Amino acid sequence: MKVKDLVSKVLEGDMRGISKALTCVENESRGYKSLIKKIKSHTGRAHVIGVTGFPGAGKSTLIKHLIQEYLDLEKTVGVVAVDPTSIRGGAFLADRTRMNIKGLEPFDKRVFIRSMASRGHGGGLAKNTGYAVDVLDAAGYDKVIVETVGAGQNDIGIMNLAQTSIVVINPGMGDVQTLKGGIMEIADLYVINKADHPEVFRTEGEVNSLISLFTNRNWIPKVYKTEANKGEGIKELVTGIEEHYNHIKKKK
Repeated sequence: MKVKDLVSKVLEGDMRGISKALTCVENESRGYKSLIKKIKSHTGRAHVIGVTGFPGAGKSTLIKHLIQEYLDLEKTVGVVAVDPTSIRGGAFLADRTRMNIKGLEPFDKRVFIRSMASRGHGGGLAKNTGYAVDVLDAAGYDKVIVETVGAGQNDIGIMNLAQTSIVVINPGMGDVQTLKGGIMEIADLYVINKADHPEVFRTEGEVNSLISLFTNRNWIPKVYKTEANKGEGIKELVTGIEEHYNHIKKKK
């Protein structure tokens, strides 16, 4: 398909065209730079939400419920989920393409979920994750959620891509104060998942102690407790996400 035709399909919100465009930018196929250049003027409308955190924190389950909540609010959602690269190539968890969203029919245009292989790229993202976000933005999705690879302490690439960064942690993960550098400093919102854990209030206290050090910020991060497996705490989290989005829009 010619680049101009692919651009038209993306701007129309055609799901097959979006998929081809994402493959084009991920693989850096011929014409991908022209594609990005042509859609650039149609970007900047989506709210880009980054979800990062340490391995096993429950990011994917949390995102599933965020999608559901935004659908209930009549918002459209695009997701770029960065996964480890499998030994056979491609994204290791790419078969989760629909995340089992309640009431979501196949080819439902309200949601587009794409896994990208990290291919060894650092920062918790794939090399061209930003371009993938541009494609979904140009396609008209209201919210574009980027899920990082299970990130290490210094995997903070999401802070340069997302407008709202969420760091997901689990209770009992250790002394939060020792983790205050890197990933723990980029959050606009903290989510303590698995809130039924007996260590949840201790972890919440440690996170709040960390937040108290951020005295020179225009936005003071907030802490939310969720049980992603049950969908509990999601409405409150979405309210917090929207509060942050409204805050940054006022700052422009």
